[in-house]
Amino acid sequence: MPPKAKKDRPPRQDTPREPKETTEKVVFINRCAKVVKGGRRFSFSALIVSGDQKGKVGVGFGKANEVSEAIRKATDASKKRMVKVAVQENTIPHMVTGEFGGGRVLLRPASPGTGVIAGGGVRAVLEAVGIRDILAKSLGSSNHANVVHATIDALRQLRPREEIFRLRGKTIRTKPAAEAAAPAPAPEPAAA
Repeated sequence: MPPKAKKDRPPRQDTPREPKETTEKVVFINRCAKVVKGGRRFSFSALIVSGDQKGKVGVGFGKANEVSEAIRKATDASKKRMVKVAVQENTIPHMVTGEFGGGRVLLRPASPGTGVIAGGGVRAVLEAVGIRDILAKSLGSSNHANVVHATIDALRQLRPREEIFRLRGKTIRTKPAAEAAAPAPAPEPAAA
């Protein structure tokens, strides 16, 4: 019996996926125990932050009977809920406070080279967005979910300078090229 000839098929086309440019950070994994007749049944919940480090970030929460499945569900949820954030030269344009539930987070812009001065869930969100220089303080609840959501609330309130000027009906004046390039005059020496 001769071997069967393979039919000419077009190459298999998988569904298009997002490019692997996003970073995921596990903020918190909770283990919950349910006592049943035979013993304890454990379930897990995971809080994940995803971001493209170019100004987009999302948070997801997933529950399952295994840690890996909970993380997968949370990662999928965080990628679906990504929001755009106004980032200005590796920091934020202005100071802002975000609230969610009992969590309150204060974010302040910092000079270049300061780094991310934040901890826990706030740090995970800020690094996922791509902010490198910022000062942050968590003022309210220490609940991981509330702190992460409060941080995202604060980031959503940010507005770039150009947008604020446009909303106020103002224009941004820039120095002419000759004026900007000319060095400042040296001060006159004081007469004795």
